Amino acid sequence: MGTKCTKDCARSHDIGDLLLKEVATRLQDCVKRETDTVARLGGDEFVILLSQMEQPADASAVAENILQSLSQPFVIQQHLLDISTSVGISVYPDDGLDVNALMKNADSAMYQAKCAGRGCFKFYQTSA
Repeated sequence: MGTKCTKDCARSHDIGDLLLKEVATRLQDCVKRETDTVARLGGDEFVILLSQMEQPADASAVAENILQSLSQPFVIQQHLLDISTSVGISVYPDDGLDVNALMKNADSAMYQAKCAGRGCFKFYQTSA
């Protein structure tokens, strides 16, 4: 049994889809190198692969740029929208040797950033 979506509900979904597209555009603008990748995992989660980083501080600089970019309001169909952003970072090979481990650890770091109050980034840290 499904639910009936009203015009307002459909419009909200349209605005949400447009917001996600704008977020993706801003993320792509934050990633400058041809070898880097921005992808949407689903829902409101994105992953950015920074290949061949010289040092972990390079990821910090990209994360700061992302936080600054996404902290600016979005204007979608005459709606002014603010979003919160949390960034989790895992680094190969220290935080994982395969994509599954790196994704899991970046996700864990993202939740640490959310718990820290959002609007920040955290590097993955093993539990003590």
